[in-house]
Order: sequence, then C-alpha cells, then structure tokens
Amino acid sequence: MAMTVRPRRSVLYMPGSNPRAMEKGKALQADGLILDLEDAVAPDAKAQARTQIGDAIRGGGYGRRELIVRTNGLNTPWGYEDLVFAAASGADAVLLPKVESADMVRQAEQVLVASGAPADQKIWCMMETPLAMLNVKEIAGASPRLGGLVMGTSDLAKDLHAAHTRDRLPMITSLGLCLLAARAYNLAILDGVYLDLNDDEGFAASCRQGLELGFDGKTLIHPKTLAAANAVFGPSAEEVAWSRRIIDAFQAAVAEGKGVVLVDGKLVENLHVENARRLVALAEAIEAMDGDSAAA
Repeated sequence: MAMTVRPRRSVLYMPGSNPRAMEKGKALQADGLILDLEDAVAPDAKAQARTQIGDAIRGGGYGRRELIVRTNGLNTPWGYEDLVFAAASGADAVLLPKVESADMVRQAEQVLVASGAPADQKIWCMMETPLAMLNVKEIAGASPRLGGLVMGTSDLAKDLHAAHTRDRLPMITSLGLCLLAARAYNLAILDGVYLDLNDDEGFAASCRQGLELGFDGKTLIHPKTLAAANAVFGPSAEEVAWSRRIIDAFQAAVAEGKGVVLVDGKLVENLHVENARRLVALAEAIEAMDGDSAAA
C-alpha cells in the first residue's frame, strides 16, 4: 500500500462567493481549503462564485495547501458547468456532494476528463446519506482518480433521525464503514464538521475521537478551530522521536539478521516500523508546509 504523507489535519470550508475569505485563506494555518460552490453559495451567485474561485486559484499564494473545489451535484442546474470549470481551475481535487453510487463518480469523471482535467486532479466524495454508507465499498473503488472521502455528518444525522451526541454513537457504524473502505482502497478520509463554535472542549473531544477512529483530519467551518485540529491530528514531538528510534533500531536488527527488536522493553516488528515511517513522513511534510508559511 502506498503511503499518503500529505498533511490533512485541518481542511477548512470557504464560500466561493466570498473573495475576501479566500484571500484570507492564504495566510491561515490550514492544510487544505474546500472552495465551495454548493451549500455555502446562493443559487443566483453560483456562476459568479466559479469566476471568483478561478481567480483565487490562478492568483496563487496558497503554498502547499491542498485546494479542493466542491461542486454542485450533476442532478442540479449547476453541476455540469461546475465540473467543466473545476477541470481547468487548477484545483488539486474536485469534491462531489452526496455521492451514493460508483456510477455517480464515473459520470463526474467522464465530464472532468472530457473537459481536460489533468491526470493528477483527484476526485473526492462527500459521504452524507444512508445509501452512501451502504454503497461505500463500490464508491471507494469506482476510479483510480479517487483521492478521498469526506464525512458529511450533519446531513447524515438528519437522514438517520439521529441525535448529535458527543460520543457520536448513532453514527459510529457509518464512520466505521467509510474508514474501512478508505483504508482498503488507500484513500484519505476526513471527519465531519463540529457545529458548535462556542464549545471548545467538545470540539477538541471530537478531534480526539476522530484521530482514535483513524481519520486523517477534520473538516472545519471556522478558522478559530484550526489550531486545535492541527494539534490533535499532527504527530507530537515525542511520537516522532519514538518513531525515529524504532526505525533506527529495527534497521540495525535487520542488518544483524533479526526480524524483531526490543526498544525500551517493547517488542518492535515490521508493522510498527511501517506506522513509524508514516508518522515521520507526515511530520516532515508538516514541517515543510510550516516552513513555507513562515517564509511567506
């Protein structure tokens, strides 16, 4: 399985109809930005938002931040033009809303390819309905162009008639199914948003739960939550130091013909080394991104 090392601790939704917000995004400590044409943009502002997103991306200044354009669905009056625009926008990825089948992914891909989308432009899928949860295996394997899944937990809770509890037990099955599919197909996966901006403790708890479940990061709706998400989903200095120790120790053991090694009394096998290498690579990618921001 290929190693994904691009930081995705914090991915912030931004309305495509708000040029000021997108300009501000160039200086925010976000790993990625979702430039939104869907929920955050009024129907009569969709066309203008496309132009404004295109101007923002072409204007540059976002450094290594991942830029993702969320389109409207192909079953809406704006979806086709959104995809045609996104294909040539320069965005790293296109985020499709309310994906419920592999066919929806393939239909969008056909439009993107016909519109000249570069080979490295990825498709991401919003997972936000019960049918999406039941079909997530087929969705995750729909195309080699697929790059990740994004949980839409607000819409999912509504459709499930579920409560928004802190432990999210009503959605654990859905979260788990999507995590299984993402890891089986080597996709990134982002946790859903936390709606109460006044509940800092609850937000931090939600991030910790997401990390424990296996998410790569969290989607956010306000810049004030960036620091907390980055802190939780980024490897700590202690974790990185320990990872480097076990990598070095294991390499030395292999050189001596040993398959396992003890480090501080703990058994270290190849599976631990694989995860250690992932954490070190992630830490180095974060350091490079932070270095770019400091130099800007």
